[in-house]
Amino acid sequence: MGNEHDHRVATVDRPVGARLLAYRIFAYVTGVGLVLLVFYAMPMKYIVGDSRPVAIIGMMHGFLYMGYIVCALILAERLRWKPIQALLVLLAGTVPLASFYAERKVTHQIQERERKASQPSQAS
Repeated sequence: MGNEHDHRVATVDRPVGARLLAYRIFAYVTGVGLVLLVFYAMPMKYIVGDSRPVAIIGMMHGFLYMGYIVCALILAERLRWKPIQALLVLLAGTVPLASFYAERKVTHQIQERERKASQPSQAS
């Protein structure tokens, strides 16, 4: 039983610091890129017939999404997320507006975790 407690303490004490900031930045720019792709570039291609915005914004979103994946996986490892949570956060970068929701949810989760970790523990 001592090992379970030690594992739990080690998980809580693992700081995320700049990793969270990097994730938040990539979540935001990935979300903006996807919104531009879906709501500007795709209509330009299929309504106006100009495929240049899809080529440019689509490539930009693809590169940004790779950075989003890396940042999310680093957070998932650091915070020891369950695989399903990591998968849902990763998929959020592929659904318009979902990366904004996932970023807020992850940020609140981490801030709550750090708030609890910073409070003095009450010994029984």
